[in-house]
Amino acid sequence: MKESKLMNENVPAAKGFSFGKLIPLVVLAAGFAAFFLLGLDDYVSLEKLQANRETLQQLVTENLLLMALIYIGIYALMVAFSVPGALVATLTGGFLFGTWFGGFFTVIAATIGATIVFLAAKTALGDVLRAKAGPGIQKMEQGFRENAFSYLMVLRLVPLFPFFLVNLAPAFLGVPLRTYVVATFFGIIPGTFVFSSVGNGLGAIFDRGGEPDLGIIFQPEVLLPILGLAALSLVPVIYRRFSKDKAAS
Repeated sequence: MKESKLMNENVPAAKGFSFGKLIPLVVLAAGFAAFFLLGLDDYVSLEKLQANRETLQQLVTENLLLMALIYIGIYALMVAFSVPGALVATLTGGFLFGTWFGGFFTVIAATIGATIVFLAAKTALGDVLRAKAGPGIQKMEQGFRENAFSYLMVLRLVPLFPFFLVNLAPAFLGVPLRTYVVATFFGIIPGTFVFSSVGNGLGAIFDRGGEPDLGIIFQPEVLLPILGLAALSLVPVIYRRFSKDKAAS
């Protein structure tokens, strides 16, 4: 009887997993490998941008909408495949389209790419990992899910963790898709526009043979407002915790 009971308990878990669900992750992994096998990483550099600046600027002048769509598509794929070079791509957006349009296109592209990773991970492994999670992980999942928007905003605003890791973790913690997309879109805006503005000034930097200041995000006049936004994002969490403690007492 005990053996049959154990077998019955294991049936839902077995049915919850199928190799077909792994196809999206396999495709993303193949894209990651192809990026290096085809040598595409050699093209994601400021040196290549400088060498092709006139051609790219001419293409943008002649076909603004088409180039914007191409930029968004390439950037989204880079994020989806979790390949390095997003910072250079963000600078390129600012260089080609200006601070505001470049930043806007980048936010859209990064959100699309991050959402692809989120959906692929959630479809392939989300249910399986949650089913096998212990009580400690389940408790953390519940706490994260209750305050998902606030926590995601902090993770997006403050560059403490790699972007691809923040794309994956919410998929395993039961975060709703809409919450993930909205928090990602708004959370990456400050940092994106900072680097887009740096990209907007690359022409002058190239002309004098200098290097862009990629550490600008850590300068107090830039970092402190971003940290302030992150702290503001935690206000709902603190209020909810305070309300629970007050109700319990």
